[in-house]
Amino acid sequence: MTKEIDVSKLIDKMSFMELAEQSPEDVCRRAVCRYDHIDRCYTLSVWGEEYAIYPHELKIESITSNFTRPHDYFYIFLVNYLLQANETKLCEEWISEKDILGGSAFFRGPHEIPTNLISSRYSGNIEEFNKICQQLGGTPLNMADASYSFQITPRVLVAVLYWDGDEDFPPESKILYDKSIAGHIALDIIFALAVDICSRIGRASLKMAN
Repeated sequence: MTKEIDVSKLIDKMSFMELAEQSPEDVCRRAVCRYDHIDRCYTLSVWGEEYAIYPHELKIESITSNFTRPHDYFYIFLVNYLLQANETKLCEEWISEKDILGGSAFFRGPHEIPTNLISSRYSGNIEEFNKICQQLGGTPLNMADASYSFQITPRVLVAVLYWDGDEDFPPESKILYDKSIAGHIALDIIFALAVDICSRIGRASLKMAN
């Protein structure tokens, strides 16, 4: 069962129009997705969930049964990933947003990444952080007090780090990115992705076991 998401006020129509004008074969090769020539839609796996993007109809549908609405910025990332992704291979080397060219100036003020959504949520409860990250499909890493990598799309890999803090230091969280992201995703789209990551992990609820 599909669920259409109203993105009319979120995504510039020009982005959809630009995507509609591109070669589906080229987009599928770059972004590692599928294209249905009859329905004229792309299907892409993001965060382990399937989405259908219809550039000619200016719409997005979730085709995953357990759909949970993400942050609005997620959809901006979704469309622009299809526009910007290239065949850059993952580097398996982590960098921060400020290691990206122009990142030190961009990621501050209104573009400061809201990792406080994560650190304030899990303060003193690292066990819940671990459970939520596992629930979201994260792979454990050996960094910070707890950390997980997430394959957001086939071309985008991130890591979420968490330090629980103590009486001298407050809890802290940080997002790292596979170095390859600097080669194809623009800074504002990385920001949109980062906001969704912080919101998704910071506001997730544990699912009850059957």
